[in-house]
Amino acid sequence: MPKRDDIKKVLVIGSGPIIIGQAAEFDYAGTQACRDLREEGIEVVLINSNPATIMTDGDMADHVYIEPLTVPVVKQLIEKEKPDALLPTMGGQNALNIAMALADEGFLEKHHVKTIGTDTDTIKMAEDRLEFKNLMERIGEPVAKSVVVNYVEDAIAFAKEIGYPVVVRPAYTLGGTGGGIAHNEQELHEICSNGLRLSRVTECLIEQSIAGWKEVEYEVMRDGAGNCITVCNMENMDPVGVHTGDSIVVAPSQTLSDKDYQMLRSSALNIITALNIKGGCNVQFALNPDSFEYCVIEVNPRVSRSSALASKATGYPIAKLATKIALGYNLDEIVNAVTGKTYASYEPTLDYIVCKIPKWPFDKFYDASRKLGTQMKATGEVMAICNNFEGAFMKALRSLEQDSYYLYNEEIAQLSADDLRKDLRKIDDKRAFRIAEALRKGVSIREIHAITKIDVWFIDKIKHLVEIEDRLKNEELTPDLLKLAKHCEFPDRVIASLTGKTADEVYYLRKGLKITAAFKTVDTCAAEFDAETPYFYSVYGGEHEIQPDRSKKKVIVFGSGPIRIGQGIEFDYCCVHSVWTLKEAGYETIIVNNNPETVSTDFDIADRLYFEPLTAEDVQSIIELEQPDGAIVQFGGQTAIKLSQDLMKMGVPNPWYLCRQC
Repeated sequence: MPKRDDIKKVLVIGSGPIIIGQAAEFDYAGTQACRDLREEGIEVVLINSNPATIMTDGDMADHVYIEPLTVPVVKQLIEKEKPDALLPTMGGQNALNIAMALADEGFLEKHHVKTIGTDTDTIKMAEDRLEFKNLMERIGEPVAKSVVVNYVEDAIAFAKEIGYPVVVRPAYTLGGTGGGIAHNEQELHEICSNGLRLSRVTECLIEQSIAGWKEVEYEVMRDGAGNCITVCNMENMDPVGVHTGDSIVVAPSQTLSDKDYQMLRSSALNIITALNIKGGCNVQFALNPDSFEYCVIEVNPRVSRSSALASKATGYPIAKLATKIALGYNLDEIVNAVTGKTYASYEPTLDYIVCKIPKWPFDKFYDASRKLGTQMKATGEVMAICNNFEGAFMKALRSLEQDSYYLYNEEIAQLSADDLRKDLRKIDDKRAFRIAEALRKGVSIREIHAITKIDVWFIDKIKHLVEIEDRLKNEELTPDLLKLAKHCEFPDRVIASLTGKTADEVYYLRKGLKITAAFKTVDTCAAEFDAETPYFYSVYGGEHEIQPDRSKKKVIVFGSGPIRIGQGIEFDYCCVHSVWTLKEAGYETIIVNNNPETVSTDFDIADRLYFEPLTAEDVQSIIELEQPDGAIVQFGGQTAIKLSQDLMKMGVPNPWYLCRQC
């Protein structure tokens, strides 16, 4: 299908400020959308209230308005600019809510403004809890026993009928805001009252709790002709009951049978078709671990934090392709920019494992409740790629920059086995550390599973890491043991502390044994086709899939890692502009970062992208391969600046950094 000829000017609505549950993923999506619209010759009008975003740059859109994201302001803008269409699916929940408010009062129709991508009828079916529940029942997709309420009294009456606990899910909110799990009438009254207050339509779904089931997500795409593909499926390590934004997530799923996978995939495609989605969509499922029973939890008819993760995990640019679909293109007409050979209708294939760990603000707010539930608390996240789960998990763990380089916590280590059994019931950010310590103290995998409901596969992988620790402590450091430890991404500093050596001794020992990192390519197709876009991750064992060009001057720009309190999107803005300026000056550019939400980790920003932890050891492997002419750290916040001294020790010539005293 050719590009629509009725759309010449598009209004893109941003997401506003960075808040809990809404980080850089919408700047990433909005930036991709604006760039793609302009490439297609569309005049772009952008409104956003966050000046730290790349999407509010003057060269991202033809007209940029830094204004409050309110219905009256957007109305004035539409009257002034007279756009043909509105793209509301790149700005998170805020943009969707504004679009729905304008549609509901007839303003868009009056001013002849179309919603492109996913239309307002579809948004209403997906976001309105009653509409969605009714649709799922019509198409035969199972949902948990539930009722939609507009009053607290109705919620309490339903809970008395089915029993506690119940889950409260407000309509039209972001990141589970206003929701939660109520275990008694008092909690239900409190949570439901707040949820109704925060919901745009004063509506909450009260749902029978299925906490303890597996939670699985499918990121799916559909075009206007009805072609559907699965971009990626992701499995939460935590069972249902923890918001996916607060859960450790692995892609692709690791514990599903082929029957499980195909059953949920078919359901996701059935749902996206019934909703008439045009673009990207995230479908969340609960799967009974003891049967093939499943429930549909919810659908996001827009890009989300999970969409950003799926994009970076696969190399498949969801927001970019969703924009092209909004303009009328079909999946089989859009060339995959990563391979340059396949089309967007070709489902991505992963020959590696991706692990995401959330970044929580508890290091800043130490006395705050660390309890995790259906309302997101994470400010951001990190992503790591490896050829085994243990390695991906260890890389993600150190990417959090919390001085945790393996699964050991001194405070938790003081607990007895019986105390750990009790504490394993706590659902918070320290849960993985408690599991590791319980395994050290002899608590069985089956017992931990019975308490936590975490799949035994994940617990067994943690046990493998604990067993390697034990071997490093008690055995001679043989070449085979060192290879195993590095294969599972134990840093030199941890191996040194466990073996009584120094980090330098471990480094030179493995270098002598040629145990070094090799860099592999993210190509969306498991190496079936050569990738045009250089996007890399490291593994121990294997050969490089990159041969850097030594004839060009090159500079590495170090990113800022996860979004956290005090270090937000502004550093990503600076890093991206640094890369663009270096390119204009004729330098080959390299970015190193581990945040899947950012524009800097988009596949086409720098000449090469390394998705790696920002630690001295991980960076050194890149330096040894690339041999850059310089490095820029002052745009990556404190995370990058801390690398300055290490870069000089590595022999990076004339590294540019914020101050000589660092």
